[in-house]
Amino acid sequence: MQSLRVCLAALVLISLAACGEADKPSVSNIGAATPETKPLADKNQPVRVALVMKTLTNPFFLEMEKGAHRAEKEAGITLKVEAATQEANVEQQTKIVEDQIAAKVAAIVIAPGDSMRMVAVLKKAQDAGIKVVNIDNRLNQEAMKAAGMAPVPFISVANDAAAYLSAKFVADKLTQPTEAAIIEGIRAADNANQRKLGAEKAFKENAKFKIVAMETANWKIDEAYEVAKSMFKAHPKIGVIFCANDMMALGVIKFLQESGRKDVLVAGFDAMDDAKAAIRKGEMAVTIDQQAAEQGYRGVMTALALLRGEPVPEVVEVSASVVSADSLK
Repeated sequence: MQSLRVCLAALVLISLAACGEADKPSVSNIGAATPETKPLADKNQPVRVALVMKTLTNPFFLEMEKGAHRAEKEAGITLKVEAATQEANVEQQTKIVEDQIAAKVAAIVIAPGDSMRMVAVLKKAQDAGIKVVNIDNRLNQEAMKAAGMAPVPFISVANDAAAYLSAKFVADKLTQPTEAAIIEGIRAADNANQRKLGAEKAFKENAKFKIVAMETANWKIDEAYEVAKSMFKAHPKIGVIFCANDMMALGVIKFLQESGRKDVLVAGFDAMDDAKAAIRKGEMAVTIDQQAAEQGYRGVMTALALLRGEPVPEVVEVSASVVSADSLK
């Protein structure tokens, strides 16, 4: 039975590699093939992999967890899921990683809350012989080099390109000169920065739009509500707003509803169920599905490939798609 599990897991990894090539060619490979593939676990000592996420208060990460558990079931391993209470709580996420190092897990799959500040503790994990896989938000490459950290596989969407699609969707719906705003995620997170750049590009390439406000709400719904209140007080003519995740978009929508504003197009990112419901109601224009479950699944399977000594792509981009009223029909 165990050998069958290993064979099945190997077949899945082969298919994942093919998918990665279909989405976008990998930058390079990490790891080296070994002449003999050894079973990763037996019934008495299953391989332990830790999935460390930013938080479980955002439904996006609950979907990511589901995908990781699917990989756990297929591969016959033990998955430990940990997350900080808030996405900005880097200290807590650092402590979680330290605890996994002490527990001597075989691999850590992480969606880091901060692209730079998480590097030091993940270097400790590598030094302890733990395989590291980076998903969702990319670790800062310069910080990794400075710390002497070895390259790690990265699995996510092309955040700039996906955000461009979201912002362009709403931009294309307007024909008159319009003021635009962008609500960013945590600025120390690479994916937040990439999404801001993508939205900026979509608005700036259209001469009708003028970006009048850009501010962070740190991925939070309540903070986005307050940021929107401040933005619209200073710039009451804002007609379109891009939010770097759906949680913040929902905060903006709450403010707009309370203000009686029905003339503002809201673009989001994540394809949360609540965001889809808002799109169906006409409260939100668009969001982006970045396949959270697929990221979690591929993250765990990539970790298992590394543990077998198999080469894996350095970068795998999961495909992203636009979610609008038309696609939800």
